[in-house]
Amino acid sequence: MSPLSYEKALWKWMVEQMTELKDWLNSINLNKKNLIDEDSSVEKDYSPYIINRCLSGHFDVILLVNEMNLYSSLPKKMQYDFYINSVRKRKRFSPWMRKDEIDNINVIKKYYECSNERAKEIIKILNKEQVDFIKSKFEIGGKK
Repeated sequence: MSPLSYEKALWKWMVEQMTELKDWLNSINLNKKNLIDEDSSVEKDYSPYIINRCLSGHFDVILLVNEMNLYSSLPKKMQYDFYINSVRKRKRFSPWMRKDEIDNINVIKKYYECSNERAKEIIKILNKEQVDFIKSKFEIGGKK
């Protein structure tokens, strides 16, 4: 699976699970309300990888996330309890890459024949008109 198709799959999963993910992150970061203790059936919905990825963007939690990556074989409840009891209460916001930005990166990669990292660097330099021009080069006639 290519990294970009993996990101698209991750994006699709995030859209489907948005309220769930928000609840997990709020319980870890803000209200410290243990969702698994309240209802043990939600444990199957907890995704350690996604939670680790969301938290890894914050400098004050990165070492805790690294610990969980080292012990990824621990049960989900144990990982969740670790975060509930270790992460300090604080509002944390991490922006995710939007779907249209992912599509733009695909076009940039195709146009310049470069890697994901290089396309992300290039897209920071280009303005909207330039990206639209590059997109127009790959449009095929017919109905939209």
